[in-house]
Amino acid sequence: MVLLKFFDSRKVLIAFSVGAVLCLTVAVFGPARVSVIAFPAIGLFASIMWPVLVSLALNSVSEYHGPFAGILSTGIMGGAVVPVVIGRIGDHFGLRAGLMFLYLTFGCVLSVGFWAKPIIMNATVRLKNAPALQPVL
Repeated sequence: MVLLKFFDSRKVLIAFSVGAVLCLTVAVFGPARVSVIAFPAIGLFASIMWPVLVSLALNSVSEYHGPFAGILSTGIMGGAVVPVVIGRIGDHFGLRAGLMFLYLTFGCVLSVGFWAKPIIMNATVRLKNAPALQPVL
């Protein structure tokens, strides 16, 4: 929440999505000692994704918020389905291949950071006093 006071929500979503993808890469392909830290770090990066994703997506449409919220809420189902998909892929091709499915899910979240066009930008705090813009006559 503190980061959203200083940065645009799209930039925060993009940064945390990229952070999750990088940690996933390190966790899956790195040594075991690094994976012990990288897997929990994925959870840290993923923890901001859902709240920012929902607010950013709802703020990008001007009408039909109810049906759109329902569509977004079906994303909660992903929390139940994705582990099963990872397990099934892991049973057939190995756990490393199963975890690669997460690239697809994080990629979808990352794409929202690029295509979302918020109607109202989140209020941010400026650290420097910017000069006031003079009207052009």
